Amino acid sequence: MIFYFSGTGNSLDAAKSIGEYNNERLISIAKEMNKLDGEFSYTLGEDETIGFIFPVYAWGPPKMVLKFIERLKIDNYKNNYTFAVVTCGENIGNTIGILQKHLIKKNMKLDSGFSLRMPNNYIIIGDVDSKSVEEKKLLEAEETLKNINNIVKERKVGVFQVVKGFMPGVLTSIVNPMFNKYGINTKKFYVNDKCTGCGICERVCNTKTIKIDKKPIWGKDCTQCLACINLCPVRAIEYGKGTHNKGRYKNPNISINELENI
Repeated sequence: MIFYFSGTGNSLDAAKSIGEYNNERLISIAKEMNKLDGEFSYTLGEDETIGFIFPVYAWGPPKMVLKFIERLKIDNYKNNYTFAVVTCGENIGNTIGILQKHLIKKNMKLDSGFSLRMPNNYIIIGDVDSKSVEEKKLLEAEETLKNINNIVKERKVGVFQVVKGFMPGVLTSIVNPMFNKYGINTKKFYVNDKCTGCGICERVCNTKTIKIDKKPIWGKDCTQCLACINLCPVRAIEYGKGTHNKGRYKNPNISINELENI
């Protein structure tokens, strides 16, 4: 059983690879969060593994992922093998440590964890990778996933292949809370005259905060996944001045239909 969260497809790409190789079912965290109240209760198959796959946001897990875990209930959990894969542009700080703390509160353990370098999509700060860098990262990710697949299949415990980066404690303990407090908002989203009202942004929104009334209107909830910006087919969506004249990114192995949260 693999719980995944994805904005532009990198984490879903990883989840599909691991799910297919290890014959594990995939469950979208965003879809679950958007349709249910109360606990999220699941029943494991015999010797079924538990996986969490998601992107790093400002050197920490997305808030939606942590809220999901807080409400998670595994009916027949018996120390089942549990792993995590965190997709990132470069490094993940102490993201695995935060995840472990939340799992411990649920009386669960994390047996192995990995960071997976993937192409950049957070264009509010920085830009997408060049095409050559994007292709190189995707090829390297394929090889890394082969290694992860084997480790998960063999249920290896204590394997933590993680690139934390420089001063991970500072980045995760200081930058991440500031991002969650001040960086996650919808006030600067807007559309230009290119908008056709196609509705893709509404369908891919992980929090269902976007509603189409001829053009998109943003509510208050947001994860800063930037699916709306990156997946707009006519590049009509911007975020303040931070995204002007920058590229857009979608994982080439994932279709927009697969990213829809409807």
